[in-house]
Amino acid sequence: MSWLLIDNSNTRTKFALGGAGALEAWRGVLATADVSATTLACLLDDMSFDGVVIASVVPAKAQVLREYLGQRAPVHMLDHRSPLGMGIDYPEPDQIGADRLANAVGVLACHGAPAVVIDSGTAVTFDIVSAAPAYCGGVIAPGLGAMTVYLAQKTALLPEIVLQEPATAIGKSTIHAMQVGAVIGYRGLVREILARICAELPGRPKIIATGGDAELIAQGIPEIDAVDNDLTLEGIRRVALAVYAHSRRSQAAATRPRRYGL
Repeated sequence: MSWLLIDNSNTRTKFALGGAGALEAWRGVLATADVSATTLACLLDDMSFDGVVIASVVPAKAQVLREYLGQRAPVHMLDHRSPLGMGIDYPEPDQIGADRLANAVGVLACHGAPAVVIDSGTAVTFDIVSAAPAYCGGVIAPGLGAMTVYLAQKTALLPEIVLQEPATAIGKSTIHAMQVGAVIGYRGLVREILARICAELPGRPKIIATGGDAELIAQGIPEIDAVDNDLTLEGIRRVALAVYAHSRRSQAAATRPRRYGL
């Protein structure tokens, strides 16, 4: 059995095929703004899959995905009611983003608990899985790319920059200075938040980075144990496994003959 796994985030929508054993080799990406029935047809019409699991933080695009793909296979929208394999220690679980839940599932399955996932995308999110295991909360801050774009948009003379490792901490040009502020400054933000989280979390958590800027930021943060670029999709795949197992048990129960005693 094969599932279409979809990570529908604010900037990019990532697609993968996954089976019972692992993610498969195929990957696809669309800019989230471009997700439509037309672009989905171009990307997916020659794909074969038995079910779809979507982790979405963009409701309008989630509706497009569900309506288009629901014509081809059963669709499960990942949320706090999905089979996550862990508890939720959070006052209002319906407010937790589906991508954050997928990250929690992925880190528990692949790296164990307690754990902290740092997902560097449009926003940078920190998601914490306790030793219980349970999703127990997190942090949201502006993403690295969003911060640099904001500077270019809100100032007269500062340009948009390509994010890369600065050669020194003292900038020798406007672009160099902005790269220092962005990359080194951002690592300071991440390390301070991590320090506060770890002070409140019993045990030494595994700290795993994922997302578009993870490789760059992790280079200067020794507290990060690993970069796992497939973590979100792997979490979605694990939910797909559990959804299918539940569906199979329900079908078996429905077809099992009943025995009536005297």
